[in-house]
Amino acid sequence: MAFNYDEYLRVEKMPTLWCWGCGDGVILKSIVRSINALGWDMNDVCLVSGIGCSGRMSSYVNCNTVHTTHGRAVAYATGIKMANPNKHVIVVSGDGDALAIGGNHTMHACRRNIDINFVLVNNFIYGLTNSQTSPTTPQGMWTVTAQYGNIDNNFDPCQLAAAAGATFVGRESVLDPKKIEKLMTEGFKHEGFSFFDIHSNCHINLGRKNKMGEAIQTLKWIESRTVSKRKYDEFSEEEKSGKFPTGVLKHDTSKIEYTQAYKEIIKKAQAKGGH
Repeated sequence: MAFNYDEYLRVEKMPTLWCWGCGDGVILKSIVRSINALGWDMNDVCLVSGIGCSGRMSSYVNCNTVHTTHGRAVAYATGIKMANPNKHVIVVSGDGDALAIGGNHTMHACRRNIDINFVLVNNFIYGLTNSQTSPTTPQGMWTVTAQYGNIDNNFDPCQLAAAAGATFVGRESVLDPKKIEKLMTEGFKHEGFSFFDIHSNCHINLGRKNKMGEAIQTLKWIESRTVSKRKYDEFSEEEKSGKFPTGVLKHDTSKIEYTQAYKEIIKKAQAKGGH
């Protein structure tokens, strides 16, 4: 039976405003297919997005949505989850939105282990606002803010999330939508903060301007940098340089989820006559 996207998308908003060949559409499809696989009611889902190309995601999904200010998506999502702990909250944010202006919020959401599913659309550049350096832009690449080549060291978002306390961490790329769907389905079920680093192509503001070619060439570049965790673990330290492992990188079920911990605090306060 064919998958009916019309049940999950705001079809009146189609076609999307994304550039042709953009990976955001692949990620959008993976999100709704994962929701379908879990049997979630769209009335029980809230998708929160920030500013940037990925910020348009909330316009196209037929559920409760919030399009927030720059870098604040996870702060809004935290409030939504605290007020509605039984609902499913998904954040979609770009690498600049999530790790630069919003980096502090992302880090502390990981630390709290609140049950939010955080989808990082990682295209290594500020795409919508004309090609500024982001925290994941590789060294040496041209951006409008580093026109002689980026000299900053870049984040490995998964290492950052895992170190900050996220209890589910995984990575895939838009080259394999089925693997994204599988990863998200597993992560969405997890009770705690789930972090998905999805490598995506911005062939317009990264690819063209770094003479990488169009969408296919940019995707081949992403493919050259990613490798399954199983193979990665077999590499020498020298071979690991510049490579990013894919799949489930962390899955810790030992820590209490934040809204559940908050319920316990409320019980303690009520037992002592608190308000």
